[in-house]
Amino acid sequence: MTTPYRCPSCETNRSRFNIIEQVVTSVKKDAESGEVTSYVDPTDPLQYRYTGEKYRVQCGVCGIVEKEEFFQKAAERPHSNH
Repeated sequence: MTTPYRCPSCETNRSRFNIIEQVVTSVKKDAESGEVTSYVDPTDPLQYRYTGEKYRVQCGVCGIVEKEEFFQKAAERPHSNH
């Protein structure tokens, strides 16, 4: 998170962002009611482990949410005029 960002969508924002921390909670739900019946240990061999990103980034101007890598790569590219 110490590298420069630029929004890959609006391409104008280089300073206003929301960092979204993704917190995973493994649960077991009742198939009929949809209620959570228990919380599952994420190391349980029958529970597939979450393998997504720990953080996502949201542009504070246009609202797009993407992987941090997309904002970093956009900052490396020359600005294009739409």
